[in-house]
Amino acid sequence: MTYTELVANIKSYTENYETEFAASIPVFVTQAETRIYNSVQIPPLRKNVTGIVSSSNKYLSCPLDFLSVFSFAVIDADGRFEYLLNKDVNFMRAAYPSPSTTGIPQYYALFGPTVASSVISDELSFIVAPTPDAQYNVELHYYYYPESITVAADGRTWLGDNYDPVLLYGALVEAYTYMKGEQDMMLYYQKKFDDALMQLNRLGTGLERGDAYRDGQAKIKVNP
Repeated sequence: MTYTELVANIKSYTENYETEFAASIPVFVTQAETRIYNSVQIPPLRKNVTGIVSSSNKYLSCPLDFLSVFSFAVIDADGRFEYLLNKDVNFMRAAYPSPSTTGIPQYYALFGPTVASSVISDELSFIVAPTPDAQYNVELHYYYYPESITVAADGRTWLGDNYDPVLLYGALVEAYTYMKGEQDMMLYYQKKFDDALMQLNRLGTGLERGDAYRDGQAKIKVNP
């Protein structure tokens, strides 16, 4: 489903073609996307980047669209991936109180936002420990919000192409809330959204986390 088709369906389902309502549809859709992306882990929520931690510098800036970490690894001189353990900043300070304690990093923590000249920055950074004793390449897999279907150049996203019911009914819940619609219809759309979310969750945190070789094929027990 493209964004144009989604907008047409929202108007048709709600039978609302008012200009003010139409202008609010992008908000309904982005709110639905946020709810979905915080409920189900699906492939387009994961991004991979590489970077460098510098010698004697224990800080590394987070990507601007960063939300949370899937994995964080330092690549040593032999090309081996050393996956860092997530710790609290307090642990880092207590375990490695001196920046002069160096080596290949073993731990990381989120650090920030920072304050400079009484201005609070919303940019996060990582702190690693021990302080790097050399320059290392790093690889970060992280969670982020993909581009909304409302601004996608071709009006398409993974969600719209692969499982549009959850996007449609999620937007309808937001639209009906805006309209202060009838309670029975609100409950109906919420139920349809919850059902669609459950089915998407089966894909995102079920089928995509295994395969038939390791887990066996899905089957329904048949009574003799």
